[in-house]
Amino acid sequence: MRGFAGRYVFVAGLHRTGTSLVASLIAQHPEVAAIVQSPAPENEGCYLQGAIPHTAMHGIPGHYAADRRQHHVEGSRHDTLAVQQRIAADWDSWFEPGGQWRIEKSPVNLTRMRLYQQLFPMAQFVIVLRHPEAMAAALAKWTDQPAAELIEYALAAYELALEDARYLHAVLFVRYEDLAADMAQLMAKADMFLSLDEHQRSTTVHNRNKEYLGCQAMNEKQSERALAFGYLPGLDIQKSTLHSHHPLRSIRDQLQ
Repeated sequence: MRGFAGRYVFVAGLHRTGTSLVASLIAQHPEVAAIVQSPAPENEGCYLQGAIPHTAMHGIPGHYAADRRQHHVEGSRHDTLAVQQRIAADWDSWFEPGGQWRIEKSPVNLTRMRLYQQLFPMAQFVIVLRHPEAMAAALAKWTDQPAAELIEYALAAYELALEDARYLHAVLFVRYEDLAADMAQLMAKADMFLSLDEHQRSTTVHNRNKEYLGCQAMNEKQSERALAFGYLPGLDIQKSTLHSHHPLRSIRDQLQ
């Protein structure tokens, strides 16, 4: 029996960066099917498959992206047909029916993108970023790590994602702050990225970074590194210079 004949789009990003929001907005398009009514936290697919171990020691907020053992790339031990078939089979019953695309969001996707491109060769990736100071302040509520350490963690994870993105055929960078500033424009770009007709979303997005005014600030060296992502000290931002890309030039040129 033939399985899903469409394509996957994977949403990747650290905890507390807005990945669930971005995935839910993209999934409002009628041609995008999401995982629904599953017992997994936030309907995250990493919990719903048995091909790649995801124990209580995996995907820990504030830790997983810095663990080299959880960074999976092409040619690694999970790059096998058996793993691909097991993941596809395990996920199949949880996705809504229909659609050209299936969207899957798990924070650990951030360290699995290159592997997933091997397993699902026509997959595309959406990488979600949030100001390191805001992300650290938000995540500090979930962990026993101080915000200063979480800022360092965020920057290291963003740098790893930027390096891994060089290997991906199709990647769209989404900054939480840009989404909050103009959700309609960014979702139009997401639809274009997936070669879909533009679809109007019904959700209102609010920038909650202001809740963390006065939080732990980046130090001088961290501030220099954050410039690569358009982030400035004190929760400020500047225009992003991150380059999304797509194998089709007609789409790639419009993403910039």
